[in-house]
Amino acid sequence: MGGEVVNLRQARKQKARAEKDRAAEQNRLTFGRSKAEKSLTKALNAQDERRLDQSRRERPDDLQD
Repeated sequence: MGGEVVNLRQARKQKARAEKDRAAEQNRLTFGRSKAEKSLTKALNAQDERRLDQSRRERPDDLQD
C-alpha cells in the first residue's frame, strides 16, 4: 500500500479553485471586450447582413402576396 496520503478537504478546495479559474477565463473571453471592440463587431455584422440582403434574388417584401 504505497499510495499517497491526500487531505480531502484541501483536494476539494483545490478542485473548486481550478473550476473557478476556468470559469473566470471563459468570462474574460466572453465579456472582456472594450466598448470600441463591441461596437466594431456590431458594425461589421450589420454591414455583412446588408451585403447578404443586397445579393438576394427575391426581396422579403416580394414574398408577401
